[in-house]
Amino acid sequence: MNPKQLKKLKKRARQHQASTTSQPTDYIAAMTAYQTLFADYPTIKVLINNVLQADRLLKHGLLPQTLPHLLLPDDTQDVIFQRINAQFPVGDPEGDRLWDQLSAALPDLDEKLRSFRDYLETEYGMWAYISAPFVKDLADFVDGRPALEVMAGNGYVSKGLQDNGQTVIATDSKDWTAENETGRHPVTDIEPLSASEAVAKYGNQVAVIIMAWSPDGLTIDWDLLRQIRALDHPVDFVVVGERNGATGSKLFWQNAEFVDSPAVKALNAHYFQFDLIADHVYLVK
Repeated sequence: MNPKQLKKLKKRARQHQASTTSQPTDYIAAMTAYQTLFADYPTIKVLINNVLQADRLLKHGLLPQTLPHLLLPDDTQDVIFQRINAQFPVGDPEGDRLWDQLSAALPDLDEKLRSFRDYLETEYGMWAYISAPFVKDLADFVDGRPALEVMAGNGYVSKGLQDNGQTVIATDSKDWTAENETGRHPVTDIEPLSASEAVAKYGNQVAVIIMAWSPDGLTIDWDLLRQIRALDHPVDFVVVGERNGATGSKLFWQNAEFVDSPAVKALNAHYFQFDLIADHVYLVK
């Protein structure tokens, strides 16, 4: 499959998920019920537990842990069938009832696991999955240098850096608050500036600029990159997104120069793909 086809597939999948995802409280209620229903199946339960634990931490104002790939194993139905066969005699009505119940639940559970990012966007305005281990790696990279976050949304990256002892200015235009939860529930102080305004105001005062999940198809990121390149001093530009995929503009990805270094590998040490979106941490110049 060529990159264009893959991007279309991802967009269709996300549009479908967005149109079918339950209300947030229904989503968590369903996942909690599935935690009980599949309690005897460790490979399934660990996926559900990761989702519920991430939600609990975020509800308490804490960053979650890294996620595994939220995808049911291909042999899930076989594992369930074998366990039920070992537990009940052939033809036992209770075994048949349990098989029907579990196998009927699998498609919805699979869809809900795949749509966890949509739940995070809807409930928390979190687009890039910002985990505590990733932010610790980012804090180690910043290492006391003054930093600026643009398009900060609700400020999860900046709050995580601040909690790790870093000085960071969080900025966001708040343009998306009328459409979704982005910027409605800030977890730290966020100055109302567009990305361009933020760099114009603070660009020559900072050593690191961070941009996570620039909106898909908009050239804000390309305009910003040119603005950063014109600064009086070099800065480390940290970008979180899916290259030629669900984030940013074609112009940005075509013109970005990517740094390949041990520092980049360290930034990605705890930034893992957990769904269809293959986002990554980049150093761009």
